[in-house]
Amino acid sequence: MNRKEVMKMFNRKSRIGALATSNKNGDVNASVFGSPRMIDEDTVIMAIGNNRSLQYLQENPKASFIVIEPGNSPQEWKGVRLYLEMKGFERYGELLDSFRKKIRETAGDASANAIIAAIRFQIVDVRPLIAPLE
Repeated sequence: MNRKEVMKMFNRKSRIGALATSNKNGDVNASVFGSPRMIDEDTVIMAIGNNRSLQYLQENPKASFIVIEPGNSPQEWKGVRLYLEMKGFERYGELLDSFRKKIRETAGDASANAIIAAIRFQIVDVRPLIAPLE
């Protein structure tokens, strides 16, 4: 799957996505996120609250995001794994404001007010959801 196809899948509302992170000690965390968006073939942005994912990213900027589009059976599922590296996060600014506005419209004030940062990731690698032995 080329990155243009990945971007279409990644940005669909029907997809399910989970971010996996680990801290400097190798402790792992996985969380479902709805806010991430691919803004070009090399960049993912997302909104984040004060949570374990943000804490771990500040200790270790490497992460993985899995995207799944469910089908009628597992054989019909589509998806992709993105390997990411955080290039920075913003606690103020236009990107964070735009995330809060969109989240406020779809999930309400409490959810929007819980967002404390906007993150930019560089996509390091893209792999299929299910691949032969690696």
